[in-house]
Amino acid sequence: MSKKPNIIFIMCDQMRGDCMGNDGNKVIHTPNLDSLAQRGTRFNHAYTEVPSCLPARAVLWSGQNQWNAGVLGMGWGQGPTPNDYPHTLAGELTTAGYQTRMIGKGHFTPQRTLMGFEKTELDESGRTLVHGFNDDYREWFDAQTPDYVSPDDHGVGWNAWQARPWHTEECLHPTAWTMQRSLDFIKTRDKDKPFFLNISFARPHSPYVPPQPYWDMYIDKVLPEPAVGDWATMYDIPDEAAEVAAWRGKKSAEQIHRARAGYYGEISFIDTQIGRLINWMQKYDHETFMNTWFVFTADHGDMQGDHNLWRKTYAYEGSTRIPLLIIPPFGNRPDKNLAEEPVGLQDIMPTVLDAAGVDIPDLVDGCSVLPLMQDSETTSWRQYIHGEHCSCYARQQEMQYVTNGKRKFIWLPRIGVEQFFNLEQDPSELINLIDDKVYQVEIEQWRQNLVEELAKRDCGWVKDGKLFCPMDEPMVSPYLNQRRTKR
Repeated sequence: MSKKPNIIFIMCDQMRGDCMGNDGNKVIHTPNLDSLAQRGTRFNHAYTEVPSCLPARAVLWSGQNQWNAGVLGMGWGQGPTPNDYPHTLAGELTTAGYQTRMIGKGHFTPQRTLMGFEKTELDESGRTLVHGFNDDYREWFDAQTPDYVSPDDHGVGWNAWQARPWHTEECLHPTAWTMQRSLDFIKTRDKDKPFFLNISFARPHSPYVPPQPYWDMYIDKVLPEPAVGDWATMYDIPDEAAEVAAWRGKKSAEQIHRARAGYYGEISFIDTQIGRLINWMQKYDHETFMNTWFVFTADHGDMQGDHNLWRKTYAYEGSTRIPLLIIPPFGNRPDKNLAEEPVGLQDIMPTVLDAAGVDIPDLVDGCSVLPLMQDSETTSWRQYIHGEHCSCYARQQEMQYVTNGKRKFIWLPRIGVEQFFNLEQDPSELINLIDDKVYQVEIEQWRQNLVEELAKRDCGWVKDGKLFCPMDEPMVSPYLNQRRTKR
């Protein structure tokens, strides 16, 4: 049996950072995540640099910031995740002798691209049956059910806000399949080699259709109401709210409640599957369990009606703040149970390589967060995270932001709007302080942080030392179609 540590990297799609009990949510049921968090470190200010599925994964797998990864969003001027990065997280571990497997959502292009993994088994949700592609989950589902039953019979769209219970047996839900195949890999792997397993859940991304017991867990509960700032009337568009896949618009209290019940139910079902993994490993493969790092995160969040918004791509906390838990093998409890430094998805790759004792490539922009888990002072850590998203649903939602988790400056370049929030006093971003005289010096400091980030790109978005938006042109990274070869 290998003595190098194993790594189980669990990633959710579209899970907010505030949807865990250990983050202070008093309603959601996540006992297994809470238990993991108790013996590891939770990063209180973890953010996604580009809050939508494809570009967030480009950052994660390359370890580079979004400019160097080449994708600044899903939409105007952008393209698919590059599949030819010279270094990827899985690729470096494969080269170092690890068995590497991804199970669940990949969202690569083409869809069978390995991105450094030895093998993938895919649940691609709504990205199936494109150009004849059918993923592993659907092939398995079809083999288990009559011809007249499909995973889509619940009738809820892939970006819809509606919710209802899953329409067939719990064991046929894609979340259950993802964990079953993960367990099958652990059972059948080569035990003479360490492994890196990415368990990539395609939920709680819509459709919000948890199995019936998990729907029942929340549908009759009092759930947190959406946070709606007085500035959010700009997103209250009644005609658009009626659309089944609306990105903005104020819903009724009942509609919001059902959406949140379904969303919470999906998360609790994921938590149950994580418990299933831990229980099996502790009982049947205890030695492996004792020598395994666990990492848990998400690619981005979900607005869930906050500020009259749905889905992701926005600079607000529901969209950008993500969970991040890092749990070392048993017997190696970190000094700090909570870390307050601003971290991002670019830090996952160097952190995992550091944990595995594998060299971190020079092209990686992120940093290992393992030193932040110890009591020793870390003086060189970044002061903030810079995030952005190109025009996607509409030009007015394109955004740039900088934050350290305590303050946040937002620029909506296509409509010339700036926002500033004191997250320590106003974590729900209800009060835009951009015109508050008390904060003007601080606001200018944060504005200049964004100016500095964009000026480094030499992309034409800073003019005379000020933010400037070329209104008729998208921002496009030079690394969209070519790879960076040096820092």
